[in-house]
Amino acid sequence: VARLYRKSLKVLSSWVIDRDIFLEEATNLRNRFDVERGCSNAKAVRLLKEGKAELYEFSHPDPYCVPFMPGGSLFMRNPPPPLEICFPDGNYPADAPKHTLNPDMSVCIPETGKLAVGSVLVDFGKKNME
Repeated sequence: VARLYRKSLKVLSSWVIDRDIFLEEATNLRNRFDVERGCSNAKAVRLLKEGKAELYEFSHPDPYCVPFMPGGSLFMRNPPPPLEICFPDGNYPADAPKHTLNPDMSVCIPETGKLAVGSVLVDFGKKNME
Protein backbone atom coordinates (compact mmCIF):
# COMPACT_ATOMS: atom_id res chain seq x y z
CA VAL A 1 0.00 0.00 0.00
CA ALA A 2 2.85 2.39 0.83
CA ARG A 3 4.48 1.77 -2.56
CA LEU A 4 1.22 2.44 -4.36
CA TYR A 5 0.74 5.66 -2.38
CA ARG A 6 4.28 6.84 -3.11
CA LYS A 7 4.02 6.06 -6.81
CA SER A 8 0.65 7.83 -6.89
CA LEU A 9 2.25 10.95 -5.42
CA LYS A 10 5.03 10.81 -8.03
CA VAL A 11 2.50 10.51 -10.85
CA LEU A 12 0.53 13.37 -9.33
CA SER A 13 3.65 15.55 -9.25
CA SER A 14 4.13 14.89 -12.97
CA TRP A 15 0.64 16.19 -13.76
CA VAL A 16 0.35 19.13 -11.33
CA ILE A 17 2.68 22.11 -11.71
CA ASP A 18 1.36 24.48 -9.05
CA ARG A 19 2.46 23.52 -5.52
CA ASP A 20 -0.80 24.64 -3.88
CA ILE A 21 -2.87 22.48 -6.21
CA PHE A 22 -0.46 19.57 -5.66
CA LEU A 23 -0.84 19.82 -1.88
CA GLU A 24 -4.63 19.91 -2.19
CA GLU A 25 -4.70 16.91 -4.53
CA ALA A 26 -2.19 15.03 -2.34
CA THR A 27 -4.48 15.58 0.65
CA ASN A 28 -7.42 14.21 -1.36
CA LEU A 29 -5.32 11.21 -2.36
CA ARG A 30 -4.30 10.59 1.24
CA ASN A 31 -7.94 10.75 2.32
CA ARG A 32 -8.82 8.12 -0.31
CA PHE A 33 -6.19 5.82 1.22
CA ASP A 34 -7.20 6.56 4.82
CA VAL A 35 -10.90 5.81 4.20
CA GLU A 36 -10.07 2.19 3.38
CA ARG A 37 -7.57 1.67 6.23
CA GLY A 38 -8.22 -1.47 8.25
CA CYS A 39 -10.35 -3.21 5.61
CA SER A 40 -10.42 -7.00 5.14
CA ASN A 41 -7.68 -8.79 3.22
CA ALA A 42 -9.95 -9.65 0.29
CA LYS A 43 -11.03 -6.05 -0.07
CA ALA A 44 -7.41 -4.87 0.29
CA VAL A 45 -6.32 -7.13 -2.58
CA ARG A 46 -9.15 -5.83 -4.75
CA LEU A 47 -8.36 -2.20 -3.87
CA LEU A 48 -4.66 -2.69 -4.64
CA LYS A 49 -5.53 -4.19 -8.01
CA GLU A 50 -7.88 -1.30 -8.80
CA GLY A 51 -5.30 1.22 -7.54
CA LYS A 52 -2.58 -0.18 -9.78
CA ALA A 53 -4.94 -0.07 -12.75
CA GLU A 54 -5.83 3.55 -11.96
CA LEU A 55 -2.15 4.42 -11.51
CA TYR A 56 -1.38 2.91 -14.92
CA GLU A 57 -4.30 4.78 -16.48
CA PHE A 58 -3.16 8.16 -15.12
CA SER A 59 0.59 7.68 -15.64
CA HIS A 60 2.25 10.62 -17.37
CA PRO A 61 3.80 10.06 -20.84
CA ASP A 62 6.86 12.14 -19.84
CA PRO A 63 7.20 11.88 -16.05
CA TYR A 64 8.93 14.60 -14.06
CA CYS A 65 12.49 13.95 -13.00
CA VAL A 66 14.92 16.02 -10.99
CA PRO A 67 16.74 18.36 -13.42
CA PHE A 68 20.27 17.12 -12.67
CA MET A 69 19.36 13.41 -12.96
CA PRO A 70 19.45 11.44 -16.25
CA GLY A 71 16.68 12.74 -18.46
CA GLY A 72 16.60 16.12 -16.74
CA SER A 73 17.33 19.44 -18.41
CA LEU A 74 20.49 20.03 -16.35
CA PHE A 75 21.93 16.52 -16.69
CA MET A 76 25.69 16.78 -17.28
CA ARG A 77 25.34 20.43 -18.31
CA ASN A 78 28.37 21.59 -16.35
CA PRO A 79 30.25 18.49 -15.23
CA PRO A 80 33.42 19.20 -13.26
CA PRO A 81 36.54 18.73 -15.37
CA PRO A 82 38.84 15.88 -14.36
CA LEU A 83 41.71 16.84 -12.08
CA GLU A 84 44.16 15.48 -14.67
CA ILE A 85 43.00 18.22 -17.05
CA CYS A 86 43.15 21.01 -14.46
CA PHE A 87 46.52 19.94 -13.06
CA PRO A 88 48.45 18.10 -15.80
CA ASP A 89 51.62 17.97 -13.68
CA GLY A 90 49.78 15.92 -11.02
CA ASN A 91 50.38 18.55 -8.32
CA TYR A 92 46.86 18.67 -6.85
CA PRO A 93 46.03 21.27 -4.18
CA ALA A 94 45.37 20.01 -0.66
CA ASP A 95 41.69 21.02 -0.80
CA ALA A 96 41.01 19.29 -4.14
CA PRO A 97 38.23 16.67 -3.98
CA LYS A 98 39.57 13.15 -3.68
CA HIS A 99 36.50 11.40 -5.09
CA THR A 100 35.08 10.96 -8.56
CA LEU A 101 31.49 11.70 -9.50
CA ASN A 102 28.95 9.64 -11.40
CA PRO A 103 27.09 11.22 -14.32
CA ASP A 104 24.18 11.92 -11.95
CA MET A 105 26.62 13.90 -9.75
CA SER A 106 26.55 11.35 -6.91
CA VAL A 107 29.86 10.18 -5.41
CA CYS A 108 31.33 6.99 -6.89
CA ILE A 109 31.16 4.32 -4.20
CA PRO A 110 31.86 0.71 -5.24
CA GLU A 111 29.71 -0.72 -2.41
CA THR A 112 26.53 0.90 -3.79
CA GLY A 113 27.05 -0.44 -7.30
CA LYS A 114 27.05 3.09 -8.71
CA LEU A 115 30.62 3.29 -9.93
CA ALA A 116 31.04 5.19 -13.19
CA VAL A 117 34.36 3.90 -14.43
CA GLY A 118 34.67 3.88 -18.18
CA SER A 119 31.53 4.29 -20.25
CA VAL A 120 28.17 4.48 -18.49
CA LEU A 121 24.81 3.64 -20.04
CA VAL A 122 22.20 6.29 -19.36
CA ASP A 123 18.70 5.18 -20.31
CA PHE A 124 16.82 8.37 -21.16
CA GLY A 125 13.57 6.42 -21.66
CA LYS A 126 13.57 5.19 -18.07
CA LYS A 127 15.50 8.28 -16.93
CA ASN A 128 18.04 6.38 -14.88
CA MET A 129 21.64 5.23 -14.92
CA GLU A 130 22.39 1.55 -15.44
